Amino acid sequence: MNSTKENNTTDEVPQFVKDAVLVHSSPFPSGTPTVKGYDWNNGINYHNLLESYKNSGFQATNFGLAVNEINRMLIDRNIPLKEDQIDKLEEDEFIKRKSSCTIFLGYTSNMASCGVRDTIRFLVQHKMVDCIVTTAGGVEEDFIKCLAPTYIGDFHLNGKDLRDIGINRIGNLLVPNDNYCLFENWVTPILNTMLIEQKEQGTLWTPSKIITRLGEEINNEESIYYWAAKNKIPVFSPALTDGSLGDMMYFHSFKNPGLVVDILSDLRRLNRMATKAIKSGMIIIGGGVIKHHICNANLMRNGADYAVFLNTSSEFDGSDSGARPDEAVSWGKIRKDATPVKIYAEASLIFPLLVGETFARNYHYSKKKTVSDV
Repeated sequence: MNSTKENNTTDEVPQFVKDAVLVHSSPFPSGTPTVKGYDWNNGINYHNLLESYKNSGFQATNFGLAVNEINRMLIDRNIPLKEDQIDKLEEDEFIKRKSSCTIFLGYTSNMASCGVRDTIRFLVQHKMVDCIVTTAGGVEEDFIKCLAPTYIGDFHLNGKDLRDIGINRIGNLLVPNDNYCLFENWVTPILNTMLIEQKEQGTLWTPSKIITRLGEEINNEESIYYWAAKNKIPVFSPALTDGSLGDMMYFHSFKNPGLVVDILSDLRRLNRMATKAIKSGMIIIGGGVIKHHICNANLMRNGADYAVFLNTSSEFDGSDSGARPDEAVSWGKIRKDATPVKIYAEASLIFPLLVGETFARNYHYSKKKTVSDV
């Protein structure tokens, strides 16, 4: 009986337990957003759904913040240049200041391999970015798709079996090796002509000028670089030999040696674009050389005004690829008063949505069209 009475006791919870568990909260500042997702009772409205991301938390919130950051770039971009801001003395049409916010777009080769290529082509076709930095694969994969298709496969296909039948795998994409043979047949005569121009006309070839020439030669409106050449948007690729294009140049050097590619002249072009920018915005998909090359160019102007990073890399290993924007602030590559955003997500899923909520909405809801629409 005594133990039963003890179990039924109504003694209060000890005060130190209450103090540990029931700590009183400080009030939030007025206007602090609350967590709220999309109400599907309102019907299927993807714009409203994506607008709700900002208050959903986690990477959805970062997506919403990235939309805001890009829209701020576009607001500045739409401010007309003043008379004294018009780049009258610049003879290089590709790096001439074209707007009040110079937008640098960087992406790795897998973006040209997958369907994101078409989203990038839309941006370049309608002059929505001013400068591209990509890898060798980001260049050649675009041209190769103009010559032959890339196919959907599976991440789990056996590499040995694929090698035996001449199929290359990029994640769950499949590229027949014959596509690269077609690429060699197409690019080799162009390399021959470039070498002749170098010898006879003194042409100094840089990666960006090679990409422009290839964009002119492909003559295909599905190509990113067709539109880049047509719209005088420079494409920088400091590691241009690190891919199939480098293989083709290597083969070409045996048959017809002597082609020289100057990377320093391109560095001067890129850095001049950054230093002349009234405002500067960076949109970088992935990491590695493309991320650092754009950020380092913006160091020359004491940092970009706006920045959006989109990748799956983490910062724990000290890599630049995974570094958060705040690390770039410490180097002077993003301005101290900027509000940069990083989305930790896979780009083939996120980037088309990001463009849809920013560039595409701005384009389709504006009466201003580019010459590319005619």
